[in-house]
Amino acid sequence: MTESTHFYDTFQPNHYDIFLDINRATKQISGTTTITGQAKTNQILIHQKDLNIKSVQTDGADVPFTTDSATEAIRIELDKAEDINVTIKYTAPLTDTMMGIYPSYYEENGVKKQIIGTQFETTAARQAFPSVDEPEAKATFDLAIKFDEQPGETIISNMPEVRTEDGVHYFDTTVRMSTYLIAFAFGDLQSKQTTTKSGVKVGVFGTKAHKANELDFALDIAKRSIEFYEDFYQTPYPLPHSWQLALPDFSAGAMENWGLVTYREAYLLLDPDNTALETKQLVATVIAHELAHQWFGDLVTMKWWDDLWLNESFANMMEYVAIDAIEPDWHIWEMFQTSEASMALQRDATDGVQSVHVQVENPAEIDALFDGAIVYAKGARMLVMVRALIGDDALRTGLKNYFSIHQYGNATGTDLWAALGAASNLDVGAIMNSWLEQPGYPVVTASVIDGQLTLSQQQFFIGAGKEVGRQWQIPLNSNYEQAPAIFSDQNVTLGNYEWLRKDADKPFRLNVGNDSHFIVKYDQTLLDDILANIDSLDAIAQLQMLQDLRLLAEGRQISYAAVVPLLPRFANSHSNIVNAALYQVALNLRKFVEPNSVEEKQLRAFFDQLSAPQVERLGWMPRNGESNDDQLTRPYVLNAALYAKNAKAIKAAHDLFTTNSDHLAALPADIRVFILTNEVKNFGSAELFDQLLTAHRQSSDASFKADIATALTSTSDHALIVQLIEKFEDADTIKPQDLRAWFRGVLANNDGQQAAWDWIRNDWQWLENTVGGDMEFTTYITVIAGIFRTPTRLAEFKAFFEPKVNTPGLTREITMDIKVIESRVDLIESEKQAVNDAITAVVE
Repeated sequence: MTESTHFYDTFQPNHYDIFLDINRATKQISGTTTITGQAKTNQILIHQKDLNIKSVQTDGADVPFTTDSATEAIRIELDKAEDINVTIKYTAPLTDTMMGIYPSYYEENGVKKQIIGTQFETTAARQAFPSVDEPEAKATFDLAIKFDEQPGETIISNMPEVRTEDGVHYFDTTVRMSTYLIAFAFGDLQSKQTTTKSGVKVGVFGTKAHKANELDFALDIAKRSIEFYEDFYQTPYPLPHSWQLALPDFSAGAMENWGLVTYREAYLLLDPDNTALETKQLVATVIAHELAHQWFGDLVTMKWWDDLWLNESFANMMEYVAIDAIEPDWHIWEMFQTSEASMALQRDATDGVQSVHVQVENPAEIDALFDGAIVYAKGARMLVMVRALIGDDALRTGLKNYFSIHQYGNATGTDLWAALGAASNLDVGAIMNSWLEQPGYPVVTASVIDGQLTLSQQQFFIGAGKEVGRQWQIPLNSNYEQAPAIFSDQNVTLGNYEWLRKDADKPFRLNVGNDSHFIVKYDQTLLDDILANIDSLDAIAQLQMLQDLRLLAEGRQISYAAVVPLLPRFANSHSNIVNAALYQVALNLRKFVEPNSVEEKQLRAFFDQLSAPQVERLGWMPRNGESNDDQLTRPYVLNAALYAKNAKAIKAAHDLFTTNSDHLAALPADIRVFILTNEVKNFGSAELFDQLLTAHRQSSDASFKADIATALTSTSDHALIVQLIEKFEDADTIKPQDLRAWFRGVLANNDGQQAAWDWIRNDWQWLENTVGGDMEFTTYITVIAGIFRTPTRLAEFKAFFEPKVNTPGLTREITMDIKVIESRVDLIESEKQAVNDAITAVVE
């Protein structure tokens, strides 16, 4: 049988009885799994990975079997295809890779402890128990767990515990579900619980290293999210409880296990008295994302991994729908614009990027599908387009029918389009397939040609791209009624521009609201009209203008030098999303200057010019009653002022550090990272380094720990950089889940880049052994490609990674990232002089 054979075609489980005996001291699992199901062929295939199979029986009798590590299979020979019970006895190790069943480490009052947790998505359930480990192979599960239990420990799983006998914990039978959604955990846990209006028990669990009130925010958001979804989906939450568990070691951000959602601590637990609004918003959207999955992904699951987008894109949209409903004052869709939209547009412009829907079979390739910018962010933008086209009433009706038809089963993208199309009387699939099946997105050029306002579409590339004639059905969302609602042709003429302009009495614009996945290139006539009226545009329109100009400059369709003099027009905006877009463009200018050069001095002066009035207006310390926009804008302008080496800003940060040096964690969370980084950069010492590293080890506050990591990796002291890199492989100091952020920090630091680059090349095998089974492994390559910008680094990148290009799961990333660095090198070479001249002209 070939690797692409789906095991479900040979054996279709109905029910699992799973017994696990887990010994933390020996890191060993002894298990017995009995699967009831239908054998479809005389040779059935059951998944296993790294299991030591002791025996296989069908209906009580031993049967011949072989194991195949290449296909992660147990091959079982049967006399005939029929309904059977298969009982498999085995042993397995606890892993230390944050996949399968694994220990998660933490310190409480200086004592090292562990809790056991699980992570089975995408294909790691087979590391815990033999199974047909495919999304379509849904079954019910009875789970029984014995472990070396200590007094006061807690064990939780997808379903409630029903009894304990002889040290074995038995859990209620699950509903029909996919293997990758099974979860359990045990250890010395604390919890807080509540109940929704419909009677669903909701709980938040974490280690006792955290203060009890750190669970409160998540509990409130989880409860209200479930209540919102029950109403919006018009479908009850399907299980008795919804537990949220923070694991100290967790490779992903969070995981939607049905009834037991697992999270990184940073994305669930927070100090209600000192957490930045931005962090609260992030945590809330992560919780809402995972709870959206309890219906969309868990109740109805994609049939195969090629429709992963069906799970993730939808949950990514719904997290914003939910939080907008339960926290309307946050204006959370603005965060969508600055994070999801920006990330998707950047990534999706590189030739060779995956489409949202991707054919895939190899387990390593499945893990590589989890491209946050595409399957999550671009897919969410697709669904935002659908929502805008059909409206919420049709969306809710379609979803209710979709859940009713497919509940406890599987579906494809076609099934979703059919349900939404029936509810809206619109051929949703015909419109959306051009976005789902094709990589990339269009740039719509709007021009006045011979007096006529004309539009054309063409695929947009950053860097080299092969034009293959792709076209999209584009929801134009124009403010001129003459523009078609859906633009599917190569070109269209709208009419005489002067007449259209006079009749509309406003500048011509496309993609109003910035909800459709394309950018606009206006000719000079249309652009000048918009810029002359820029103050009349709302914040999203101003963000969009900066966003599109930046991308057009990255794609060499306009000059970066032409964008530079426009930036001061936006510098005094009180909108945080305008400032987010402004400083994204400004920070991009740093690639055109060499460190410590005359040109960089001019760029710093430009940053000072942009930020000084806002720093003066906002000050360093948060103020009672200030707007959300001001809270979210302050970090952008303080960061800019410190890059500018503004003496007043440097002194203010130093004074705040000195005043609070004994209580650094108590510094206001939204400015703390700038105070710590300023201290390391401008007042650094070995003593300060040790103080911060000790604070990092001792703290359980994920936000504070991340701030320390940012600060320490900014040091210019070579000896301290060497010490930092020595800690990369010390899991007691830097957890593997956090290593990428530390690595990126040192690599982005001009004084540390060589050392970090040498480390990853010398210790690549260690990295692969440590996090190689992790869906985020490829993002180490992405991080490097996001920083390198010289011909020398490009050559070194190619020399190291091209020999690995055929490694399953790495092929697309390596191929794309070579193009990313090449395009940046070419852009800098071509534009450097003009950009620096433009900066000088603005400053002087």
